[in-house]
Amino acid sequence: MWKYRGVPDTSDLPEQYGRQLKHGYYACVSYMDAQLGRILDELDRLDMSDNTIVILWGDHGWKLGEHNRWCKHSNVEDDARAPLIVSVPKMKWAGKTSDALVEFVDIYPTLADLAGLPLPEHLEGTSFRPVLESPDRLWKTAAFSQYPRTVKRQRLMGYSMRNDRYRFTRWVDVNDHSDVIAEELYDHQTDPQENENVAGHPEYAPILKELRRQWKGGWQAAIPSDSSH
Repeated sequence: MWKYRGVPDTSDLPEQYGRQLKHGYYACVSYMDAQLGRILDELDRLDMSDNTIVILWGDHGWKLGEHNRWCKHSNVEDDARAPLIVSVPKMKWAGKTSDALVEFVDIYPTLADLAGLPLPEHLEGTSFRPVLESPDRLWKTAAFSQYPRTVKRQRLMGYSMRNDRYRFTRWVDVNDHSDVIAEELYDHQTDPQENENVAGHPEYAPILKELRRQWKGGWQAAIPSDSSH
């Protein structure tokens, strides 16, 4: 955050500056909402709304002071989770929300599936059309993300996995993935804001063991068995 121009060079941002940043963020969201409205209005004017799929998503989340941090640049939920809205003409469950786990790599396969186009075999993503048709159904067993960090001149890579309850992150040396520097585990049932790392708590040892196994299985093991991948 302090690398950006004009940011106060202090350990904690002044309260007034934090309010200014939030004001700018909310203004940006409002501006984006207005531009999206213009696009949708134009689709209506051109009589194209009934045969146009609209997908809106963000490329990452954003912290506004959570964890005493701003911007992105981490593997926490505030950064890894992003908005995703899909509008498909005449879809039965229009307007419904879903807790199903999907990833950015799934967007292209989903669009191709909805448009009736063949999917290349090399894709790592999978169409989540079944979720659009049945929002309450379970889908992927986990979603994956990664983000690097440098600590004391050692370059690290953080690999994070989120399932329906836990976020597990493993930090390794970027040149030697067998060199595990640290692990993080957050229980979203008791700590949805990810404020307490419970990886070292004895009562979570069996869960941590299972999550390590699931993490090693990677994205291939998380794909639904009935997907069109």
